[in-house]
Amino acid sequence: MGEHSTSGERKEKSARVSAAVLPVAGLVALVVGCLVAWSNASVSFGWFAYAPLSDQLFVGSGVAIVSQGTQIGLAVAATGLLILAFWAGYRIGRRASPKSR
Repeated sequence: MGEHSTSGERKEKSARVSAAVLPVAGLVALVVGCLVAWSNASVSFGWFAYAPLSDQLFVGSGVAIVSQGTQIGLAVAATGLLILAFWAGYRIGRRASPKSR
């Protein structure tokens, strides 16, 4: 990094740093999204309904209510996964391409 470094070494070092930014950003988005989704997992709500002329009891089995915070967390996690998938595909394609060498 002193007087002896050439511009080629600086370009190579900056290329390594920029190549590491994308997967790190994807991992951060994935972890943050999972944490947000996990922290908003419990939603409590209640309602009652009156069904006139009905003698049957309604039981809502299998009903899943997802809060807005959980939806946002899952969207951020999915974005992180898409970033990581793009990065992996780019790296594999670049390695397999004969022009890159």
